[in-house]
Amino acid sequence: MFVDASNAMNLVTRQSRTGVLIYVKKAPIICFSKKQNSIETSSFGSEFMAVKTGVELLLGLIYKLQMMVVPIEGYCHTCVDNMSVVNNTSVPESVLKKKSNSIAFHYVRSKCAEDVLRITYENTKTNLADILTKVQVGATKKSFRDKIMFPGN
Repeated sequence: MFVDASNAMNLVTRQSRTGVLIYVKKAPIICFSKKQNSIETSSFGSEFMAVKTGVELLLGLIYKLQMMVVPIEGYCHTCVDNMSVVNNTSVPESVLKKKSNSIAFHYVRSKCAEDVLRITYENTKTNLADILTKVQVGATKKSFRDKIMFPGN
């Protein structure tokens, strides 16, 4: 799963955009892009809310696959481009002041503790969810599109 957020990209409302791309066996299954409901004051907050959305989508997909009797083995490798998010999901005693961020943190942290997912850092230049949150131009857009559709190449 690739997750990204564009902090305050909307110039009128300053809302962030969440982008989530979930693969199953190298096939893109879920491609999600939506404006966030709340206005976050930091990129950390908007990234964490995006990860929470990604986890919700992932759990829904896992449930659907289980209903179709598809065996689920191991955890979901989750890539984000914010090192603070990666560090905070591995530190259970992390303290967050904003209530919405704290709720998202505890939700995501509980799923990490259950080993449903493991969050790792992915450079913003290679994070495939970037195409869902930011305007890409020319060669960059084509490169991302090709990596999404043909991940083995």
